[in-house]
Amino acid sequence: MATTTEKVQEAKPSLGSRISNEMFIVLLMIVVLVLLIITAWIFVPGFAQVQTLVNLITNNWYIIIIGIGVTFLLITKNFDLSVGGVIAMTGVLSVYFSQAANVSQNPLANGLGLPYPIAIGLALLCAMGIGLINAFFVVRLHVPSIIVTLGTMMVARGIGQVVTQGAQRNTSLPDEFGLIGNIAIPNTTVKISVVIMIVLVIIAFIWERKTVGGRRTYFIGANSDAARLSGVGVTRHLTLLFILSSFLAGVTGVLLASEFKAGISSRAMGYEFDALVVSLLGGVSIMGGFGSVLGMFVGALILSVVQSAATGLLLSPEWNFILKAVAVFIAIMAQGYFLRRRAG
Repeated sequence: MATTTEKVQEAKPSLGSRISNEMFIVLLMIVVLVLLIITAWIFVPGFAQVQTLVNLITNNWYIIIIGIGVTFLLITKNFDLSVGGVIAMTGVLSVYFSQAANVSQNPLANGLGLPYPIAIGLALLCAMGIGLINAFFVVRLHVPSIIVTLGTMMVARGIGQVVTQGAQRNTSLPDEFGLIGNIAIPNTTVKISVVIMIVLVIIAFIWERKTVGGRRTYFIGANSDAARLSGVGVTRHLTLLFILSSFLAGVTGVLLASEFKAGISSRAMGYEFDALVVSLLGGVSIMGGFGSVLGMFVGALILSVVQSAATGLLLSPEWNFILKAVAVFIAIMAQGYFLRRRAG
């Protein structure tokens, strides 16, 4: 007969059973990240440097910022493919609104001459307008989000093309325009954009885990009908998430335009798919109700390691597309396998 102590020990849950599936996947991806870094240290010349590790974060800050909004929407079973176009549009508009008025015969050198803070505010409002359009068609008219956001991506990028006449705007800008995108932490190469990214990730993680709104996001993704019957304002919540995603894309567009001191309509091509890739790598499920911002952040680091290793091995840039696809396939298969093993 088993003693009382033995029975208690048998009943005591293991560490693996005490953590949520989301955290389990995050920990799994962290292990994968560490293994990839060790492998790259061994096989990639020059990878074992402090600056290389710093670059893993600093080189992908823009993907992580837009990945926050994309992750929240994926958790609710929705896509946002418009973020790349919104980045381009917001960057172009921030330049156009800031450029001095009537200073040149070149139309691309003339803007509205608005004060810089007002110009940025208006550009961000335009970005949020795209999010509102997305929400209207998806939430009110029940059009699939992948179709709506694909359309608004082209609309946003088209606005950028019209304003720049298919080129770019980079003259007649006030001195303060390039500050926020180029200021770095003293004695480092880390720009303020990276700090903004880290702050946004922390805020998003706290909101996701510690607030009612964060839990509602998962509830809606798991079963939107049950959430609605339980009194959750599904329409309002999804609308806010679409606006948030476009706002974050707008912030990214403003920061990139400031960094390069130019509004380029072709900027951020494919960023929407990179944001989707890092979310999936981090364990976010397109079936809804599962995933986390922390997982997305780890997924971005994994993608960064893969791309940096490919560059160190002198692979051509075209290989990045294949590497991204392989990484996503392996990640999804591995995550599914380990979750099934965990469920018994």
